[in-house]
Amino acid sequence: MTRPALDALTRWRLVLGEAADGACRSAGCSLSGEAIAMDAALDWLYGREEEDGTRNIARQGGRGPSALTTPQWINDIHRLFPKETIERLERDAIERYDIDDVVTNPEVLARAEPNETLLKAVLRTKHLMSPDILVLARKLVQEVVRQLMEKLSRELALAFSGVIDRRRHSRFRIASDLDFRRVLKDNLKHYDPKTRRLTVEKLHFFARNQRHMKTWQIILLVDQSGSMLDSVIHSAVTAACLWGLPGVRTHLVAFDTNVVDLTRDVDDPCELLMKVQLGGGTDIQGAVAYAASLIEQPERAIVVLISDFFEGASEAMLEQRVAALTAQRTLVLGLAALDSDAAPAYDRDMARRLLAAGADVGAMTPGELAGWLAEKIGR
Repeated sequence: MTRPALDALTRWRLVLGEAADGACRSAGCSLSGEAIAMDAALDWLYGREEEDGTRNIARQGGRGPSALTTPQWINDIHRLFPKETIERLERDAIERYDIDDVVTNPEVLARAEPNETLLKAVLRTKHLMSPDILVLARKLVQEVVRQLMEKLSRELALAFSGVIDRRRHSRFRIASDLDFRRVLKDNLKHYDPKTRRLTVEKLHFFARNQRHMKTWQIILLVDQSGSMLDSVIHSAVTAACLWGLPGVRTHLVAFDTNVVDLTRDVDDPCELLMKVQLGGGTDIQGAVAYAASLIEQPERAIVVLISDFFEGASEAMLEQRVAALTAQRTLVLGLAALDSDAAPAYDRDMARRLLAAGADVGAMTPGELAGWLAEKIGR
């Protein structure tokens, strides 16, 4: 994603640190927006050093309301800085300040609480890890992936289980299918006016009409640039959950300037994520061309393009390729984000052009994507 360039005074202020605040203000410069977050990230690292060049180990940096943890710092610098700067910051953290608690310290990884923040930090720094640390990191990745899959599997099962039929009831107990009116009617006799409590002795659940589907191809194209890491994680988990569904054949393809077909690893999302190479340029039209080559029955294929839509190759060719897919009645969904927050940052002009070419465009959580796919497939 292209970022607005910082002005020269702001860049000097970030380089010189807090000591330059006075001179910076005198020149009419004050930090705002992302520059504040950049300053906090730089101070977290370089604030460990005194003005005379000696190390200040006690100081942990950061003038914000809360101190960054190492995983949070890693994720922040990957969000805020260009690739060359990130590499220098990570190298200084490890070689100059011995901040190795994620990439070299087995005790820290062994006791770390598995969560998405730490997962992202591991994926961003796995190339720096020794083989024994990678073994521990892989266990952490497996646990976070397991948690994500457990949640998404329930959402997928519900989305693909059919439409509620309020004329029939079922012995299967699914909370969202509860027939509240009948439950209330059948159990009112158990209401105690003194305690104002209703004892429920029998529950009733609506049935669902089963979907009868012919086989569909679902091709997930995932932009693996650094800014899309959340979407990469959730795409891998989504693909793994779709893999076991009847009537669905799933492909997972990662791309930057190259295209890598990861379909054979879809049933092991941990292994898949450990193979992802973050960063690099973006050739979206090339990825769409590869997806087109996989399609067997155009009218029973769905291409889900997960990207920020900042095309590094030919924008005109990207439009043409998407228009060609929709013209053959292949469904195309462009997702600017696929994660738990669905808060995208993307090229809005290109998104509008893809919409005009016949694609659906939006941002979704994995559960919302499951619902969208189930709706399209179930028609």
